[in-house]
Amino acid sequence: MKKTLLILFVLLFQNSFSKPISETQKLAATCKVWGFLKYYHPNVADGSRNWDEELFKILPKIEQAKTDVEFSNAIEKWISSLGKIKAYKAEKSNEEIDYFDKNFDLSWAQNAALFSKSLSEKLKFIEQNKIQGKQYYVGPGIEFRNEVEYAEFNDKDKNFRLLLLFRFWNYVEYFFPYKYQMDQSWDLTLIEFLPRTINPVSEADYYLSLKEFSAKLNDTHALFGANKLFDIFGRHGISFDVKIIDDKAVVTGFKNESLCKINDIRIGDVITKIEGKSIGDLIKDNQKYIEGSNYGAILNNEYPIFYSRTNLSEIEFIRNNKAEKKTINKYEYKDLNINYENNSEKYKLLENNIGYANLAVLTPDDVSVMMEKFKNANAIIFDIRNYPQGTNFAIAEYLNPEPRDFVKSIDADLSTPGRYIWRKADEPCGKINPDYFKGNVILLVNEKSISHSEFTAMTLKVAPKTTIIGSQTAGSDGANYRFEIIKGIWTSFTTYGVFYPNKKETQRIGIVPDIQVEPTILGIQQGRDEVLERAILYAKNGK
Repeated sequence: MKKTLLILFVLLFQNSFSKPISETQKLAATCKVWGFLKYYHPNVADGSRNWDEELFKILPKIEQAKTDVEFSNAIEKWISSLGKIKAYKAEKSNEEIDYFDKNFDLSWAQNAALFSKSLSEKLKFIEQNKIQGKQYYVGPGIEFRNEVEYAEFNDKDKNFRLLLLFRFWNYVEYFFPYKYQMDQSWDLTLIEFLPRTINPVSEADYYLSLKEFSAKLNDTHALFGANKLFDIFGRHGISFDVKIIDDKAVVTGFKNESLCKINDIRIGDVITKIEGKSIGDLIKDNQKYIEGSNYGAILNNEYPIFYSRTNLSEIEFIRNNKAEKKTINKYEYKDLNINYENNSEKYKLLENNIGYANLAVLTPDDVSVMMEKFKNANAIIFDIRNYPQGTNFAIAEYLNPEPRDFVKSIDADLSTPGRYIWRKADEPCGKINPDYFKGNVILLVNEKSISHSEFTAMTLKVAPKTTIIGSQTAGSDGANYRFEIIKGIWTSFTTYGVFYPNKKETQRIGIVPDIQVEPTILGIQQGRDEVLERAILYAKNGK
């Protein structure tokens, strides 16, 4: 009798202090707990349970909880059902580890507004006695593995929609090195997009919400894809390359010159409208769907601004100062037949004994012959407005008198997901070389310089007398990992962090030019390379 009265008293006491909790609050907290247990709980992180199935089991109980107390009780019972955890005493290591903790924050587990004291204590105990063996769901170098595979993604099933969001959010939460640099906190992004996952207005809005969700990473390496997005934005793209200047799309080249001739598309044409909508408005309408570390990188992405569901589009454009209209053909990617072979000259001597190297086509095997040709040049221009072929270390041996540090990297600490560790040593560039090149070194960069391009610029930047000319790069250095979240839904993002030797960021900032130069509409129409022209001028007079 006394025991029954005590239980009733405890229940009454709890209810008197409990408060309502919204569906978004409950599911945001559940997402965090589910991800935390997946990577920390010894009986979960070892892969001994079907963790998706466990989520599907707990969701109905979470839905039934109306107050914070009921919610905490449901989560506590769930955690208890996972089995006991043995406490252990961590061995002290003599090894000094330089941690990078800007992303690491498990303080949410101590949120008294959502979690009971006993639940927070349970979560803290799990953190302190986390799995000691290998992670089952993530491997070294960041590889998401051993996820339950499904024959198809059922987007009509709320549980599957939540599973997708929970997986995606926790991948980023624990394994995206630049999480701390997002414009919006990742916690707030979860809260913002949960309602569109729980009760999507339409199928189209649901997939658009996922595309927006991905764009919140502010990472040019990020790319969310699903076949149904092509049904929304279309599969037909333009047959020519453009650069956005002053909210206009200027034709700069051809993906397929023969197809462009069909519609008489010419380099220098200035497209002002597509289907009656200005390029500026198209950018404003679609910017939230475009992944990019900075605005320049966003403008460099043709999808979805220039895509459509039909194979014809009406454009308004300016040619020879005359406004015109025409209907142009658009093509599916497979029909564009893009010729990726670059027949540009690998390197050459320009006027005034200035060397020029196009790193898009230069290979490591070419470097020694090239540098022999350039050894008496007044300056060498390395064009990195492209994706290089892994020549950075070979070139650096000719540009430096001795080895130089040029990068500092961080890697995920899989023993404590969310935490990163500074590498003890990154490979320097260059070698002891008293006969190193002593002239000016000039690097050309722009928004097309991404990832290995930026890494190459960092490598060559440390050479004496180096000057960078051009515009902000894509701001996404480090390894790009592309993977499937669930059947038919894929994404990617940067998985290890790249910094300067002084630990200053390159992510989002990119490689900052010493001399800012961008192409102009007139320059493109005249067939000029204004960035290269500025580099030649600098090589001649040093300013």
